[in-house]
Amino acid sequence: MSSADNTKLHFEILSRDFLRAGDAASTIKRYLSQNGFDPDLVRRAAVASYEAEMNIVIHSLGGTLTAQVEPDLLLITAVDVGPGIEDIGLAMTEGWSTADEEARRMGFGAGMGLPNMQKCSDKFEITSSLGAGTMVRMTLNRHK
Repeated sequence: MSSADNTKLHFEILSRDFLRAGDAASTIKRYLSQNGFDPDLVRRAAVASYEAEMNIVIHSLGGTLTAQVEPDLLLITAVDVGPGIEDIGLAMTEGWSTADEEARRMGFGAGMGLPNMQKCSDKFEITSSLGAGTMVRMTLNRHK
């Protein structure tokens, strides 16, 4: 166990804030790296949290991103307020996206966010309510 056990990093993510998009994921990556976490866990956490953060920026009215460090796992939770996801199965399809033209012009919206989050997680959960928002919970095991 490290001294970083049971730490919670919490971030407010603003809708359409492309200037600061990725800052929370970078902070999570830096924290994990500076506290001696396994490089593979750091990489997976960075990718998963970045994709979650970008989905909040692009698709919602804003939300939160939290990384909870526990003795045996890292739990990343993204919660947004927004339109929700009509068809989660379709949204999990690589290449499928509802990103608008502005986001696509900036190089976002390739339809890989949710699939990448799932690939980086040991456990992946998503719930969504139309007109209310979406919650993604990703568990990354600290020890293989």
